[in-house]
Amino acid sequence: MKRIALGVQYDGSSWSGYQKQPDRNTVQDRLEIALAEFARVELPTTCAGRTDAGVHALEQVIHFDTDLSRPINAWVRGVNAFLPDSIVVRWARELAHDPEHEFHARFSAHSRTYHYVLYNNPNRSALLAGRAGWVFRPIDVELMREAAQCLVGTHDFSAFRSSQCQARTPIKKLNELRIERRGDVIVFTVCAGAFLHHMVRNLVGSLVYVGIGRQPVSWMREVLESGDRDMAAPTFMPDGLYLAKVGYDPKWGLPQEDSSPLGWF
Repeated sequence: MKRIALGVQYDGSSWSGYQKQPDRNTVQDRLEIALAEFARVELPTTCAGRTDAGVHALEQVIHFDTDLSRPINAWVRGVNAFLPDSIVVRWARELAHDPEHEFHARFSAHSRTYHYVLYNNPNRSALLAGRAGWVFRPIDVELMREAAQCLVGTHDFSAFRSSQCQARTPIKKLNELRIERRGDVIVFTVCAGAFLHHMVRNLVGSLVYVGIGRQPVSWMREVLESGDRDMAAPTFMPDGLYLAKVGYDPKWGLPQEDSSPLGWF
């Protein structure tokens, strides 16, 4: 048996999230259909982290086990031949199947990095529809950066947690929260070992409240310390959220790609 890891990129606009659902309109459903068509056998997959409806991935990582012998690049080109334009396998890596020290897309990951792309202009962009959030009011990035400082580190993030969240604890360590601007595009980069459901979108929504002057910088710490979801801003739209990279030990030798949305503009 071999364990195959794939780096998968997708535009989530037309999909009902990543995880399989009865209507089969998810990224995982379509990916497993393509794998079965290419391999002529069903290949159940495991992903690094599920994404919601409308959320994108620059690099989702999945794995599956198989005893089939295929050139490693065939798992890229062959599977892509059966995928729609909105989903693509970017790379593949074969890993030894070792029950004691084997790679696992989810449990071997030590971090997840998300980008949130926000378009800040009085008028919406037709070209960024479904691919970026939009705020028409002027935003002060420096105020948001100042407000974000209190979020980095280990905290109880209950105030930014969805009521649907199934995580065992709301305590998470936020490794990084970076905010960059280029013209009308603002990119929030958030990195942690793991996230609560809707945590990134709730953080972005609250930071935007500060950026547009609706709340003062000090309000962010008050919300965080309150643990009260009702104090924070509403959940921000999914359009601009991208799973950017999953962090693994270099020993696995995954050919991962670095990509920043700022390079698109």
